[in-house]
Amino acid sequence: MFTKILIANRGEIACRIIKTARRMGIRSVAVYSEADAGARHVRLADEAVCIGAPSPKESYLVIEKIIAAARATGAQAIHPGYGFLSENEDFAEACAAHGLVFIGPPVTAIRAMGSKSEAKKLMEKAGVPLTPGYHGDNQDPDFLRQQADQIGYPVLIKAAAGGGGKGMRAVDRSEDFLDALASCQREAASSFGDQHVLIEKYLQRPRHIEIQVFGDSHGNCVYLFERDCSVQRRHQKVVEEAPAPGMSPARRAAMGKAAVDAALAVGYVGAGTVEFIVPGAVSGENAQDGTFYFMEMNTRLQVEHPVTEMITGLDLVEWQLKVAAGETLPLRQEQLVIRGHALEARIYAEDPDKGFLPSIGRLIHLAPPVETLNVRVDTGVEQDDEISPHYDPMIAKLIVWDETRERALARMLQALADYRVVGVSNNIGFLSRLVACPAFAQADLDTGLIERERAFLFPESAEPPAEAWLVAALAELIRDQQYAAAEATASRDPHSPWHARDGWRLNGNARREIRLRAGDVEKLVNAGYLGDSFTLEFEGQTVTATGRFAAGGELRVDLGGRRINVTVVSANEKRHVFIDGLSFVFAAIDPLFHAGSGGGAEGGLTAPMPGKVIALIAAVGARLEKGAPLLILEAMKMEHTIAAPSAGVVKSFCFNVGDQVSDGAELVEFEVAKPQ
Repeated sequence: MFTKILIANRGEIACRIIKTARRMGIRSVAVYSEADAGARHVRLADEAVCIGAPSPKESYLVIEKIIAAARATGAQAIHPGYGFLSENEDFAEACAAHGLVFIGPPVTAIRAMGSKSEAKKLMEKAGVPLTPGYHGDNQDPDFLRQQADQIGYPVLIKAAAGGGGKGMRAVDRSEDFLDALASCQREAASSFGDQHVLIEKYLQRPRHIEIQVFGDSHGNCVYLFERDCSVQRRHQKVVEEAPAPGMSPARRAAMGKAAVDAALAVGYVGAGTVEFIVPGAVSGENAQDGTFYFMEMNTRLQVEHPVTEMITGLDLVEWQLKVAAGETLPLRQEQLVIRGHALEARIYAEDPDKGFLPSIGRLIHLAPPVETLNVRVDTGVEQDDEISPHYDPMIAKLIVWDETRERALARMLQALADYRVVGVSNNIGFLSRLVACPAFAQADLDTGLIERERAFLFPESAEPPAEAWLVAALAELIRDQQYAAAEATASRDPHSPWHARDGWRLNGNARREIRLRAGDVEKLVNAGYLGDSFTLEFEGQTVTATGRFAAGGELRVDLGGRRINVTVVSANEKRHVFIDGLSFVFAAIDPLFHAGSGGGAEGGLTAPMPGKVIALIAAVGARLEKGAPLLILEAMKMEHTIAAPSAGVVKSFCFNVGDQVSDGAELVEFEVAKPQ
């Protein structure tokens, strides 16, 4: 077994690998970019080496720098994690050339499965069913559109070297094909350095089911059952689970055998995933005849591997290390069993209400649920860390397990309710609605579930309940008293009555107005001081309230005799209130502050985050309707279309194609059309 390994990755997967290596007595070496100098994976590793500038192309994707770091530190093997160089055959070859063990499959397997189009040709020869489509080398746009027309719409354009939903677009009409193709090719070239695409029939309401396989260098190969990854947004997985709901033993065995056959066909060694698309439901009256189509094979560990670990009781990273060291698989197929049900939710710094636009910033407050045998949190960040624009905005993976799917769903809802994030927009509220959605709860799953259930998942913003307003006001009063006590302690006369904020007055107790705003709604709470408690008047109701802050912003409150535990976190003028599994943001309004009359230029459109302008779509001077695309911004490895906020005219663009823009930079001078 190795005594030291280098991890050629960052974030939660690097932390995850370090955890297993330490348990096995293996020292770990982290690599990091200048942007990651203080990152959690760097803090956890036994050693760390800086490999360059923040851009992955100057650090995490530079093979020579990673090899040099491994040789300088005496590492015997390199674990690539997932993403970056994990499926790069040149990297695997470079490891071998320098006497380093690549903790992954042989180069031949990576090469065979690295291209979606080549992999499909190989699987076709092996008799594995494929989705109807074009997987050839002719990349002429007009030819590809002709192929799409023959296949029949809707079709799916996919980057041949892709993964993670990047370089992928669904197209419903022939006239939209060329624009979608150009977008796919740009994104594929940016993410994978290869703009080659393939075209496939886009199946209606399909399920995405993948099989975890594991091979060793002695010719053994097993499958560790399946994961259902159907729930996706922008072709990226959101919630995964194992086992797949409604999967019969016969179908599981058939898909497992096909996956093992695919792995054996390329001499696979290590952890891999064979992904299948399944038309319609897998059980019930809408079930198909057992058909499943090969999509692709991921020659690496998957993001969602923890759900497999939870239902099998195995550590897949430990298996990877043992197999890479030349050992045989720890278990045979007949020794593998499924126990219970597991779910994984990806916690992202993003805004679901704005098209899942990524968010960047400092994690002012980060409090995940307590980890137990039923709840696991895999994360690469801690409180006060930054979500930067250079990398994927994942905060954590939240994994839960229980004896049944119903109980696992309840576990997930509670764990999401206990998650507290302040400082960046996040998808926790969206995930809670998703797990509670009747279609998801009843396992009516397919890759279009989020769009199909938009009304439930994206409700109109609701005004906070009365209790939330009262809690926010009470927190202001208590923090004011705490601040006064701290000032008194630091003063020359800590016992002076002038420090007191208890509301005492000669002719009666004082009263105070607290103004709060939630969204566009502004309300007033009238507070009265009663020594150790307060009276709070709000919308015609009066309650007596007390409260005491504990660690981490937790506030133990008594509102009119009802005791509740909440969390209130202050960030500048904002007050983040977490109550009853929901979160609300209030702005505390200073009555002495008067905003000036100036304002931003009407119609100006600004960058939602740092990025690069990659296309100017609208013509200067053209009259456009609301929602018309103006330009495309590439940020955080994804393309974001900036659209017209209303009918109007583009007066000018503030940047050219290829220009880098900062967060908040004005992109377009836009003149709003006057009402007719």
